[in-house]
Parts: sequence; C-alpha cells; structure tokens
Amino acid sequence: MAYPRNEVMRNLVFPDNVALLTLRQPRDRSLTNFFLGQGIIDKCIISSLDNAKVFPLYLYDDLPEGQTTTEEAPARHPNLEEKLVGKLAKKIKLTFTDEKEDTKSTFAPIDILDYIYAVLHSPNYREKYTEFLKIDFPRIPWPEDAKEFWALAKLGGQLRALHLMEAESLDEHDIGFNIAGSNLVEGAPKFKAKGKTNGQVWINDEQYFDQVPKIAWESYIGGYQPAQKWLKDRKGRKLSFDDVEHYQKMIKALCETDRLMHQINQLKEF
Repeated sequence: MAYPRNEVMRNLVFPDNVALLTLRQPRDRSLTNFFLGQGIIDKCIISSLDNAKVFPLYLYDDLPEGQTTTEEAPARHPNLEEKLVGKLAKKIKLTFTDEKEDTKSTFAPIDILDYIYAVLHSPNYREKYTEFLKIDFPRIPWPEDAKEFWALAKLGGQLRALHLMEAESLDEHDIGFNIAGSNLVEGAPKFKAKGKTNGQVWINDEQYFDQVPKIAWESYIGGYQPAQKWLKDRKGRKLSFDDVEHYQKMIKALCETDRLMHQINQLKEF
C-alpha cells in the first residue's frame, strides 16, 4: 500500500498505531463526536457534515514518499506535548516512557489515550461541558492521582478494544439470526420492540436479528446511529456469514459501550 499524500494519514499506515478522532465545531451539535481509528480513515467517519480531525498517537520519522510496504516501520515518537506530559507525570508520580512497559512505575502514550477516551465517554463530562463541546475541541481535566488515572485508563482501554472490534468479549452475545432465507437487506431496516428493552431488527419480510437491545439500536457515534446506518448502507445486498457475525458483534460493542460509560460516571465527577 502506498502512503497517501496527507501527512497525518501517512502515520496510520502502520497497524500498531491508532488515532483519536473528533470534531472542533460540529454542525450537528452532537456530543458524541469522539471515536478511534486505525489505518486509512474516511473523513466522514463521525459526521456527514464535517471532516473528522485525526490525531495519531505516534508520528513516524522520515517516512519515504514512495514506500509500498509496512514491514519495516521507521522510528516513531509520541504525538504529545512534552510539557503537558511532564506535568501529568509529576501529578500522578509516574515515569513516562515512549513505549508501553510492563512496570507499575511507568505510563505510556497508550495509557494517556485511554484516559482521555474514558473522559470523553463520561455522560457527566458531556453534560457539564455541553456548550463548550459545541464550539471547540474538548478540554481534558487532570486526574486527581495515579489511582484515578489508572482506573479511567483501564475503562478507556476497554472502550478502545470494543471500538476497534478487538475485544474478545464481542464473541459472547445473545444476538440471534436463525431464520434461513435470502439474507437480502430490503429497504430500511425496522426495529420491532419485544418487551421493554429488546427487539428484533428486520432486514426483509422473513429475516431479522433477534434480542437486539433498544439502547444499541438508538445509540449514536457522532452524527450516525451505527446499528441503523450499517444496514442502510447495505440496502440491496445479501449479508454474508461474516456480515451477520460483524453486525452481532457491533450490537454487543454498542451495549458494552453504554455499560462502560455508566462505570466511568461512577469513577469521576466533573
């Protein structure tokens, strides 16, 4: 794969890099404009109205314009402000390292990203800073101490694994799709409630995903409702076995996101 010309995107060719995605002034005024990405990222990933701002966790040195392989990555450095990292290290009394180390006395760029990601998914944070989040990039409060930092970073890491579809827990779900048929997505998918919390997502007159929680069906990421948009984008197509499995995992990820957001609320007040 050749590097794209965009300097930011060139840093995401390597599979072990990740980027924080957000918007500065979302025209849809959504408070859910935060996500993560790996690889080359669509500019409309979190909004059809505004281009996502992409912040790679690492920047790579001396990227050759014509390189066509990612097997030998050049040296990299954290895409973080050194003064702020130093202030954080002093506050939580830990040593910062450019790469993750298996020691209790150090923290790394991925830990900072996970902490930030947890804060951005706090309903309390979003409510308190509603007006500010509509007009500028989010500001992240400092952790009180190392204990709070690690507690939030742990939950942020779980969110990261869910949103990058890497969490092992995604294989454990109750979402059914057991009726044989064409697997053709005909028209807009329909949600039919079955009880107070769950329902069925119908893709045609015969087939549906069963036991889909309403919270997942209605969840937003940016200006999109993933559980609905994913199927709408496949109108007129037949879902493969992998497609069905991916949708089931996506529903689980949305449910787990809601659960973790409530846990984050209990850990920190804003």
